[in-house]
Amino acid sequence: MSDVEPLAVERPDRGVLFVVSGPSGVGKSTLVKQAMARLPWLSFSVSATTRGPRSGEQDGVDYHFLTPGEFEQRVEDGAFLEHATVYDRSYGTLKAPTERALEEGRCLLLDIDVQGAEQVKEALPEAVHLFILPPSLAALEERLRGRGTDSHDVIARRMAQVATQLLGVQDAHYVVVNDDLEAAHASFEAVLLAETCRRSRRDRAVRRVLDALPAR
Repeated sequence: MSDVEPLAVERPDRGVLFVVSGPSGVGKSTLVKQAMARLPWLSFSVSATTRGPRSGEQDGVDYHFLTPGEFEQRVEDGAFLEHATVYDRSYGTLKAPTERALEEGRCLLLDIDVQGAEQVKEALPEAVHLFILPPSLAALEERLRGRGTDSHDVIARRMAQVATQLLGVQDAHYVVVNDDLEAAHASFEAVLLAETCRRSRRDRAVRRVLDALPAR
């Protein structure tokens, strides 16, 4: 994404948590990477996890690394917007660092499945939910096969899970159909920009101009 020019857009007064969902292979990562290169106040939400850090990973930057006991205590304390356990490893989005980022005007992208998105909707109703939709089921399967990274059995399992994943589109605020990539990029970034341009999130910019008006 080195050829993508960042946009000179001032950060909002209060940031937005953008929850991005969609079936595996629909192209979420591609859309997210370009948006982050274009919008300087946009970053990934840093998840908490019970897995150990890999080489080069930093606590608080790549993940918030917690022991299983610490994670369970945070769950009991209600410290997560959402959390799940996958293959004996737990992952979740902590409320406190998310709230700090939003208060600073930073916008966060959270790429999670539909179950996690439902948890976030309950814990933080102000979050904006985007669903990335394939143009068709046939196109989605073709993309999964075209990646060349999964076996036929893995692809079959992924396609079997698509029905459950697609039901999450019913609760989304916005839908981006990833058919033509250029159009999908434009639609995705348009949603991010429009939400940060709401009047309620731009009081600083408004006051800066109105306060400069001559006294009447």
